[in-house]
Amino acid sequence: MLLGSIEAGGTKFVCAVGNTDYQVLDSLVIPTTTPAETFSKAIAFFKQFEDLAALSISSFGPIEIRKDSTKYGYITETPKPGWSNENFLGAFKEEFDIPMYWTTDVNGSVFGEYVNLKNSGQRLDSLVYYTIGTGVGAGIIINGQFVGDMGHPEMGHVKLKRHEDDLDFDGICPYHKDCLEGLVCGPTFEARLGMKGQEVAQTNHVWDIMAYYVAQAALQTTLTFRPAKIIFGGGVVSEKFLKKVRFEFSKLLNGYIDIKNLEEYISTPTLDGNGSATYGNFALADALIKHQIK
Repeated sequence: MLLGSIEAGGTKFVCAVGNTDYQVLDSLVIPTTTPAETFSKAIAFFKQFEDLAALSISSFGPIEIRKDSTKYGYITETPKPGWSNENFLGAFKEEFDIPMYWTTDVNGSVFGEYVNLKNSGQRLDSLVYYTIGTGVGAGIIINGQFVGDMGHPEMGHVKLKRHEDDLDFDGICPYHKDCLEGLVCGPTFEARLGMKGQEVAQTNHVWDIMAYYVAQAALQTTLTFRPAKIIFGGGVVSEKFLKKVRFEFSKLLNGYIDIKNLEEYISTPTLDGNGSATYGNFALADALIKHQIK
């Protein structure tokens, strides 16, 4: 019995097939071009595996997750050109008669981290996972369940207090300008400095500015949900950057809540190579087969 995973990002699709131990047996990375071309390549990949028993898709968004909606399974109004109002789930249901789970990319990641921590003996009832890359989003698990009823959380679009050294930067979110995503996602480096993030030295003051914004997101998350742990992943995040985030977070929190181990509380992913979403998708597909989720 094989489990399928699609981590659908705005830049690439990571398609994988794994076993019931959630180990990757085969995978394919597909550039995110047009829906027709990208779906066709992903479908062809999974068609190779006759024993595929279930598939979980964690997608960039916004997406429609309400099962009573006529647009359930769709990517809705997204900044990604050519992808708005695209029936993602429907395209795969036409090709495969197997159970499928549909959720956000960050929900896939938070579930992967949640299951991996649980399997390693850390039984957390709550966890928040932020990804900071091409965009910014977060998935939340409270009491073992995803948060989101009328839709999924959009924590990348919360408003922030501006850093005094960053007032001349408008932000790049096409909807809100200076929300969290508009101020800290990967493309902001080029907008501010004319270079990619990996080219910017950690000593550059822009990292302090961005840490101040990410710390605000961590503070809001802490005071709103009181999770056991907040994980930050994505291309922008490194341990050096999180040290700056923890420093800013401590200043903002100002001792209001006692957090025992800040290095454990605000941390990088436990799964290597941004593999959290694939692991989470395998676990969600497995749970579908076992009728633990619908």
